[in-house]
Amino acid sequence: MTLTGNQKLFTMKKVQYEVKIRKRCMKNIEKLSQYDKDTLSRLIMDLKESGPVQPKYKNYSKLGKGRYHCHLSYHWVVCWECIDGEYVVEVYYVGSRESAPY
Repeated sequence: MTLTGNQKLFTMKKVQYEVKIRKRCMKNIEKLSQYDKDTLSRLIMDLKESGPVQPKYKNYSKLGKGRYHCHLSYHWVVCWECIDGEYVVEVYYVGSRESAPY
């Protein structure tokens, strides 16, 4: 590709989100089945690559301003939040759907 005159070539750098997981989530992550751990791992990768909106996951929904959740399986839920203007997603709950904070 050749550029002439005032033409400039711009490249867009894809922004990656930083994903943080609260310490209290780690205890429940250990209790997950391997299938649910794999699903959580994929979710975390997708959160890093494309941000907090993840409609392809089971029972995904927006809980409020900047807060979201989805089900890993029938019994297990993940909740996360993203503050406007920041590229940080924080997973604040991994646990049973019966005890989910929504």
